[in-house]
Amino acid sequence: MRIGLVVDSACDLPKEYLEANGVDILPITVKIGDAEQIDYRDQRATLDFLRSHVAERGANAETVPFTVEQIRDLFLQRLVIDYDYVFCMTITKTRSPIFDNAQQASFAILNDYRTIRAAAGKDTPFNLRVIDTQNLFCAQGILPVEAVRLRDAGEGAAKIRARLEHLALHTHGYLIPRDLYYLRTRARMKGDRSVGLLSAALGTTLDIKPVLHGYRGETGPVAKIKGFEPAAQKMFEFAGNRVRDGLMTPTLTLCYGGELDEMRALPGYAQLRETCAEHNVEVFESVMSLTGMVNVGKGAVVVGFAAEERKFDA
Repeated sequence: MRIGLVVDSACDLPKEYLEANGVDILPITVKIGDAEQIDYRDQRATLDFLRSHVAERGANAETVPFTVEQIRDLFLQRLVIDYDYVFCMTITKTRSPIFDNAQQASFAILNDYRTIRAAAGKDTPFNLRVIDTQNLFCAQGILPVEAVRLRDAGEGAAKIRARLEHLALHTHGYLIPRDLYYLRTRARMKGDRSVGLLSAALGTTLDIKPVLHGYRGETGPVAKIKGFEPAAQKMFEFAGNRVRDGLMTPTLTLCYGGELDEMRALPGYAQLRETCAEHNVEVFESVMSLTGMVNVGKGAVVVGFAAEERKFDA
């Protein structure tokens, strides 16, 4: 059985990894005024766009995911011919319509694929499973990395599906934003009142940074720490402790809203990498997607992994 894998471009994994493992991308279009950029996880294009004067209005950006029809066409034009079973792993449905769009498209795909496969000389059935990763940014990448690992090990679709759905319930993403005013403005643009004006003002004045936890489709603060670098160090130390305790997959993901060398220079980063190496945990790091950056601002840092739930040690 030929198993295909699909993610949306908000999934923060290196493009080189996705291409090397045949993982297809559902792109998201970012519109800022008259400027438009299609996010195909091109790191250089993302950084160039970030540096442009257009990005200064990022809080007012509009992100446009693939529609039901676009997803349907992508699958029918190629994927139903190339594969027998496809897993489409999306950003949490509580933050984006991509899951719902893909789910709706799947019904049309399963009704229409037979003629297309028959014309290509294939008489076997095609199956598609849309999975809500229940997370964001690089934490979303835990599932596709595990899917690649299982597929390459020769596991069947039923086992892969059960494993991915289990991991989605145990994946954690921790994010530290740099600019609370930006985060509040962007949140209000999307109707999210979780970052109030007072907390943003106090946080900026006192240089207090929240540590936000993404888990099972929900996102909220688990700590408040003075200073971005001390907050990042505390987050890296917490992630390192989880690695020592034992993760559910040998994978840890990192992403950053800017040049990766800036993230690598943060306190605690080098120790986290050493801890992962000591425990045979593979680290994936990438520039945050353009979609992610317009939602949380430049300079945000995120870590993701799968493990049992544990209170964040502030």
